[in-house]
Amino acid sequence: MTAIRGLAGAALTAVLAVIAVLFALPEAKALQCSDERFEGSGYVVCTIDPAVSDLRLFWRNEEGLPYRRFSNLAGALREQEQNLIFAINAGMYQTDFSPLGLYIENGEELRSADTTTIEGPPRQVPNFYKKPNGVFFSGEDGAGILPTEDFLAVKPDAQLATQSGPMLVIENALHPALIPGSTDTTRRSGVGVCEGGLIRFAISDWRVNFHEFARFFRDQLACPNALFLDGGRGAGLFLPEKRRNDFSWHGGYGPILGVVE
Repeated sequence: MTAIRGLAGAALTAVLAVIAVLFALPEAKALQCSDERFEGSGYVVCTIDPAVSDLRLFWRNEEGLPYRRFSNLAGALREQEQNLIFAINAGMYQTDFSPLGLYIENGEELRSADTTTIEGPPRQVPNFYKKPNGVFFSGEDGAGILPTEDFLAVKPDAQLATQSGPMLVIENALHPALIPGSTDTTRRSGVGVCEGGLIRFAISDWRVNFHEFARFFRDQLACPNALFLDGGRGAGLFLPEKRRNDFSWHGGYGPILGVVE
């Protein structure tokens, strides 16, 4: 009997130890945002764990019209008893606010990839067409960023995908067209897929050049692959915890990436 009680006590102790470890583990969060600095420039960085977050891609409402503003999207979600806790511009768009290049929403390809090549010096080639450009995507196997041609060759299972350009970081190497010390500076937004498969969105507080922005993703955020989303008037952030609800002076945004609770 004493031996049985001893075994039972040992088993209880083991169970309690496991419970203690589980409670000690940090809770995974769908969204964590912070202010960061790199070489004198400020950024807002939002980190998303695709395993626990509801990251979605948005473009048009139920009437088939582009949302254009973060507040329009947030209002539409509230009507469905859902809460938009984060949003950022999801790539470049045309004058009718339709996506420029590949766009996959809820597993459905609504716009095909743009593989156009424009020749010329980097300064004369629009940002989207500075090859390689790339695709940010997410699906059941996690998130990734690939050069457009690689994405089309591999055809990963993607529930959402948006094409933009240029790539900023490609397997830890900077895009070859990015110029150190360039005077081409503006506010910029981008996305990286980083250590542990985490997704990191970043938007600069003020004007930075491409080379600095790419090094921020690689050297500070530890993202081996990163993609430029947009700059200037096309870069924007929705983050209620920081009282951010940016407006695009182009008349609105096209595709929007958002986290929903």
